[in-house]
Amino acid sequence: MYSFILLVHVLFCIAILALVLLQQGKGADVGAAFGSGSANSVFGSRGPASFLFKLTIFFAALFFLSSITLTVLQKQNIAAANLLAPPSAPLSASQPVAVAGFVPPAATLPHSASTGSS
Repeated sequence: MYSFILLVHVLFCIAILALVLLQQGKGADVGAAFGSGSANSVFGSRGPASFLFKLTIFFAALFFLSSITLTVLQKQNIAAANLLAPPSAPLSASQPVAVAGFVPPAATLPHSASTGSS
């Protein structure tokens, strides 16, 4: 379930990026706004919202809902994992700690004839 929602979440993200890149910027016709009497001026009303704008808002809402859903599912997964894990016992000073790949040095090594004395 989590993987499916994550996949849909990424698809919503890609859709939002594509829709934002397809839209015309608000200041795209600034030259026409000064002196040509255009209804779409820089500080004027935008007019009716375009279909791409409405679709972007729709995908943004779905993106936020999927974000919240992923957060709740992840919280439940962490809570379930904490319930299944047994509590760890504290280590005492007398218990040796094993480290992977560590070989403790030998306490005493027998000396051989290679020490230089005959």
